[in-house]
Order: sequence, then structure tokens, then C-alpha cells
Amino acid sequence: MTRVPRKRRVVLVRDDSIPLYRQIYEHFRTAITHGQLRPGDRLPSVRRLAQDFATARGTVDVAYALLAGEGYVVARGPAGTIVSPELGGQAIARPASRPRPTDRVEPPEIGGPRPFQLGLPSLDMFPRKIWSRLVARQARELSATEMAYPDPIGFRPLREAVAAYLATSRGINCTWRQVLITNGYQGALDLIAEVLLNRNDKVWLEDPCYPLARTALGAAGAKLVPIRVDTEGIRVADGVAQARRARLAIVTPSHQSPLGVALSLPRRLALLSWASDTGALVVEDDYDSEFRYVGRPLPALKSIDRNDRVLYAGSFSKVLFPSLRLGYLVLPEDVVAAFARANLHRSFGASTLTQRIVTAFMIQGHFARHVKRMRDLYATRRKVLSAALSAVFGERIAVDLKPGGMHLIVRYSKRADDVQLAKVAQDAGFAVEPLSRRAAAYPCGRGLLLGFTNVAETDAMHLCRQLEQAIGPELGGRGG
Repeated sequence: MTRVPRKRRVVLVRDDSIPLYRQIYEHFRTAITHGQLRPGDRLPSVRRLAQDFATARGTVDVAYALLAGEGYVVARGPAGTIVSPELGGQAIARPASRPRPTDRVEPPEIGGPRPFQLGLPSLDMFPRKIWSRLVARQARELSATEMAYPDPIGFRPLREAVAAYLATSRGINCTWRQVLITNGYQGALDLIAEVLLNRNDKVWLEDPCYPLARTALGAAGAKLVPIRVDTEGIRVADGVAQARRARLAIVTPSHQSPLGVALSLPRRLALLSWASDTGALVVEDDYDSEFRYVGRPLPALKSIDRNDRVLYAGSFSKVLFPSLRLGYLVLPEDVVAAFARANLHRSFGASTLTQRIVTAFMIQGHFARHVKRMRDLYATRRKVLSAALSAVFGERIAVDLKPGGMHLIVRYSKRADDVQLAKVAQDAGFAVEPLSRRAAAYPCGRGLLLGFTNVAETDAMHLCRQLEQAIGPELGGRGG
């Protein structure tokens, strides 16, 4: 039976500085920690909660994914989402411990991006003047026709710009007619589930994986089949052995989320061969592909797809900024019409004005220059933060540097619980996430995930010292 906390009715404050998903997350987290929701209690469905709050399903998905990532809830597919039975009495009505005066850590400033937040680009170095000029000009030039309902498949000039960009940067041969503009990657996943999946259809999912993908597909009623990831990416042979007749495979071949490995060429070919032989489709989440610091960016899986089995998903959130809520899908031609109809019924498409601004940013060359500038900046910030972590923590940790991406994996030798370490860091104001929570069926080890792209070089050492004050006692010893 679904139980919803009744002691206080949550009202979303839409002009507040706290995002809506965060407000929903805090509501349920408080209800769980105060005992209003007990282990095993079922939470409302994403659809119902979105209706109750008059907000998008994607917003609720993000909130539930955060709760799942921190171990408060567990998604059970068609059975819904429940409060984690593993919590027992650990997180229920637990009084906050009082820190010793010598251990006290002043939390970073609350209200904006938090230190080490994952998936957040460098907002401090975004070209605001250029963007502001484009916003003003595009607003002036917006026609009366464009002020009516947008094209549900996307603004044609933006679709043309995306197709041109993918041809030169990712080696993808597609026409603008195959490009559909979405409400970010989450919107793309929702559309894919709605158009392509029936309840209990099997879907290969990398293990470990991006938690929002697991949440969205599980909420759609798919039967998720976790497939282990190793140093060469998803183990395609394991997928064939476990669920040869799966309908979809969701993969991050350029930079696996969260381990950062790339899918090897033999496995790419094996994956495409499986899809062609069985009629399955592959969703390529080109996660962080622009940001590779060793060698050239890897070609997209879609670039070697000769039988039109790959749906390529990209987003502007990590290249520009997340609140744009714009992404894109490159679709096989035979499903474009079905996706257009689904998007029309779902959201009527994205804002034409926003799409015009992004189009201008791309065709005037600002986008390519921004990507190159951020790649150079992130390479520096990655190096500086890694060095600062090593200097502060010493031999207690090892920084797992991958060739690309926007986060670091910090591993440690002591048998400490990374979920508890992350919780301590989060209580101190840091957006650190535990690696182990990304696993579904196969353990991927313990570690902490730290975003580095929004950490200025001048702040790295100070933030690492604050982090050490928070989690150092859990790791034991002293760093450098």
C-alpha cells in the first residue's frame, strides 16, 4: 500500500532558488529520516506525483534517482519504488551527532552549485556576454508564427546545425530530418520508453550505470537486465547469454558512466551485430564525449552503424548549462514519425526562442570555440584537483584518472563504506556521490565520485582540505 507522509503537505516554490527536484527530494528524505515513511513503504508513482505537483515526470525522476543514489529508496520495476528495507533503524529518527570543536567544518556556500557536483559544466567561465547578446537579438527577431506552438520535432535550423555538428565532430552521417529536439537526455529516455517499449520488454543496462536511466526505464515497466562492465566496456557476450531477445541496449560507449572506460572496437562491432541479427535497437548516450584529454575524441558508435540500429542521444546540458533543458536524438528514419507524434502529445516540443538562441550560438561558431576552450580548461582543472587530493589525503586515497569525462573516481584502501563517506561529505556541503550505489547486480568497488569541471584552480586546495576535515576521520591516519 502506498504511504505518503501526511504530517505536512509539500508545496513546491517555483520562484525559489532551490530546484523543484531538490524540494521533492528533501520532502521524502525528511519523511524517511523522521520515520513518517518506514522501510518497505511504497512511494507514489512518478506519474501520480508529477500530477500532484503539476510538474514534469522528469523532475520527479531526478528526485527519486537522488534518493536511490543515496540508498533511501529502491526501484522495484512494475512494483514501484519503496523505502529501502536495508535502512533498518539506521536512518530513522537518528539524532545528528555533535562534532567535536576541533573537527568542525564550515559548509560551503549554499544556494548555488555545490563543490564537486557531478555533471555540472564550468558555469563561472560560460561566455555570458555573447549569450546575452544572442538572447536579445533572437527575442527581437522572433516572429508571430514562432510565438505560436513549436514544431514538436524541433526547430529546423537547430536540427540542421546539430546534424552538421555531428558530421564533423562525431563522424555521424545523418540528415536533419532524423534529428529530434528533446527536453534533455531525460526527455529522450522518456520518449524512447514510450515509443519503443512495451511492459516487461527486456532492456540491457550497463552495470554500473547512470541512475536516471535505470529509474526512467524501470518506471516505464521495462525488465532491466544488468550487464557487467569491465575495462573494455559492456560485456556484449554476457548480454547475449542473459537476454538475447532484449528490445533495447542502453550504452555509453565513449566514456562509460560512471567508470570512464571506452567500449572497445570488437565489442562495438559485436553489439551492432547482435542488434542487426535480432532486430533490437541500441541507445547511444554520448556521455561527455566532447571532453577527452588524451588523444582525439573517440568516434561515435553511430558512425559505424550500417544498418540503422542506433539511436544517438546527446544533450546541451553538460556543454552549455543544465537549465537549458535541451537535448537531441538522431533516429532511424522509420521511427521519426512515431517519435514526433509522441513528443506532440507529451510536451508540444521545446521553446522556439531557446532553440533559436542555441542555433545562433552554433552557426556563428561560438559553440565549437566554447567546447575547445572548456576541453583545455577541464584538462587543467582535472590535473590541479587530482594533485590537490593527493597532497591533502596522501596515501590514503588513489585518484583513478580516465582519458576523458567530467568527474574523478577517488578510491581508498581502508575498508570504509563509501555510502557513509559520501553522506558525511554531503552533510558538510559537498556534492560527493558513492560509486557503489551505481551498481545494480555486480559490485563495482568502493569509491567517491567527484566532479571537477566547476572547481576553479584557485579553490581546489582549500576545498580538498575542507573535504579532508569532513571525511578524514573515517579514513584514518593523516595525509600529506
